[in-house]
Amino acid sequence: MSITSAPTDVDTAALRARLRQRIDQKTKPLGSLGRIEALALQIGLILRTEQPVLLQPQMVVFAGDHGLAARGVSAYPPDVTWQMVQNFLAGGAAISVLARQHGLALTVVDAGVRHDFEPRSGLLIRKIAPGTADALAGPAMSDVQCAHAVRVGREVVHELPGNVLLLGEMGIGNTSSAALLLARLTGEPIERCTGRGTGLDDKGLAHKLSVLSGVLATHQSAETPLQALAAFGGFEIAMLVGAVLQAAEERRLVVVDGFITGAAVLVAQRIAEGEGHSIVESCVFAHRSDEAGHTLMLCDLGASPLLDLGLRLGEGSGAALAWPLIDSAARLLCDMASFESAGVATAADSSLLD
Repeated sequence: MSITSAPTDVDTAALRARLRQRIDQKTKPLGSLGRIEALALQIGLILRTEQPVLLQPQMVVFAGDHGLAARGVSAYPPDVTWQMVQNFLAGGAAISVLARQHGLALTVVDAGVRHDFEPRSGLLIRKIAPGTADALAGPAMSDVQCAHAVRVGREVVHELPGNVLLLGEMGIGNTSSAALLLARLTGEPIERCTGRGTGLDDKGLAHKLSVLSGVLATHQSAETPLQALAAFGGFEIAMLVGAVLQAAEERRLVVVDGFITGAAVLVAQRIAEGEGHSIVESCVFAHRSDEAGHTLMLCDLGASPLLDLGLRLGEGSGAALAWPLIDSAARLLCDMASFESAGVATAADSSLLD
């Protein structure tokens, strides 16, 4: 089931002006709700209405394994990917708890996990292959696999109800893929893009940097966004790229979690730029991750995250934690009284008392 498309003939400048006026007329001093006011304005612009209602928010976690994980770039073994998917579905993971708390529909997508899951509620099995290939030895994905994964990500979103998409991921080794994508697409040194991921010590971080430097050298010709995505992986990131592109086309509000989901947005934004439009305007960035490189990524995207809590869990946990702020901003825009409707005097009215 897909959402009804938002109107396409809206005068954005006029809508922005009406939204700004509506916010300024609420029963509060001008600007007193700080960044919540900017968030409310953004929500209205994304959904193209002065009275946005956030419908059936969907938390979607894409999961996939990475061949590069065998090179020791993570503190955890690859089997943790499928074990955590089971934990998501059993309700025991952080994102499971947060989704329940905030009434978010949770869907887990097997994009390419090296495990055969039994069909069950809340799981979509869309496996491209049982994990990507070793990116140090060759491309993580073939061009065909990459295009297929992006297309499936689009299809997953198109079939979901609601007008809000919250993004999450799971995949041992995927901070490596995100760091590689950031380095290649921004030109930043890999040393500035690479962090400790699941908790590598200094020796482990040095090894990870050595491996990633080798991967970049192996794929010097992978310059376009899709070439880089195929070279560095993974299946879950490629599906996230498709999900972001589809959600933006359908004028859904996209809540971006952290470093890995941000890498998918970076790829999607580069693709969109090549087609003359933007993805970022549809995205609310939930938080600034503690993962090295995320601040660089946010700066490149011109994004201001809502939270800065030292998070580096992934799973969509930051997106879920930011959800109450997003929901509150929309409700304030719709339900908060104006000075006129409440019969409350404005600051300008005080001049009448002089």
